[in-house]
Amino acid sequence: MDLLSLKETLENNVLGRGVLKAASKCYGVGARVHRALYENGWKSAQRVNSRVVCIGNLTAGGTGKTTTVLLAATTLAKQGTRVAIVSRGYKRQQKSDGPVILFDNPDADWRLAGDEPFMMSRVLSQYQVPIVIANRRVDAANEALRRFKSQVVLLDDGFQHFALKRDANIVLVDAKNPFGNGELLPYGILREPLTGLKRADLVVLTHCDQVSARQLEDVRDQVRMYNDSVEILESEHRPDYYVNICTTKQVPLNEIKGPVACFCALGHPESFERTLKDLGLLLRQKWRFPDHQFYTEENLRTFEATRAGLPLITTFKDFVKFPDNWRDILTKDVYVLSVNLHIRGGESEFKKFTDVLYPKKK
Repeated sequence: MDLLSLKETLENNVLGRGVLKAASKCYGVGARVHRALYENGWKSAQRVNSRVVCIGNLTAGGTGKTTTVLLAATTLAKQGTRVAIVSRGYKRQQKSDGPVILFDNPDADWRLAGDEPFMMSRVLSQYQVPIVIANRRVDAANEALRRFKSQVVLLDDGFQHFALKRDANIVLVDAKNPFGNGELLPYGILREPLTGLKRADLVVLTHCDQVSARQLEDVRDQVRMYNDSVEILESEHRPDYYVNICTTKQVPLNEIKGPVACFCALGHPESFERTLKDLGLLLRQKWRFPDHQFYTEENLRTFEATRAGLPLITTFKDFVKFPDNWRDILTKDVYVLSVNLHIRGGESEFKKFTDVLYPKKK
């Protein structure tokens, strides 16, 4: 039984809910002590000789962090800024002695880097953005400066990480489910109390197209309760194109129509499925797996045997976790949907985003 299934089982009875609430109390004590160690100087945060911008969140699950990091990296790279991404490589299948660098090495093993950093490296290859993975993010940041002379270091998912000083914090909030039931893990979805919003220099609301204007205003009010001066931007995820992974060719969105099969291992699989439905597709068969699931030959054979000849659609994050011999099993009509983050409100709102990334000297 995985952790998600265990949590669902415990939530279904009074005793189980009591266990989860007690565990949340313990988690909260640990989170407060961890933060206090740095705030009171008992532990020291290290600074590197570069601008450090953290892109993270207060909750567990899919807030759209990866697409936000990709938007930040591509925006900076297009401006001619030397940018690097540093990550801990959550749920890496294999550990390494030193930092792992994803840069101009198409044969790299995703298991050494983690699925999300590996996927980002493939998307960012044309922009020459290095991604450095290490158990200690400080080590990754120093390696990025040593190897690439990075002007901006993007700290991927490090809002609760205090060992590396940052110049700005961008916090993502899922407009569909901003803070869950307001409880800490594991009873809720919060990684830390909502007072953590005080550290945010910019808040980006994601999935705004999936909620009403009234709901958006309610989320804004919740954020303002803890940080009344922070800029709040709205965003949505927009599909861009498909990639036929069997031919490596880009496919326009309107070329795939009618019934399809799909699968994913995401924090919020319903968002991916809704995007496909909004494109006019009929989801005749779908599979959901726990976040960060890596796929076996048996998984792929099941997809192939049961999709009944329908196009099979997944995400970049899932594709990078296919076994090495996937081409022997999936031979045609397998597509990856490329999705980009779009900041609402035009150029003036987008400038607020870029100004936090790398303010121009006046």
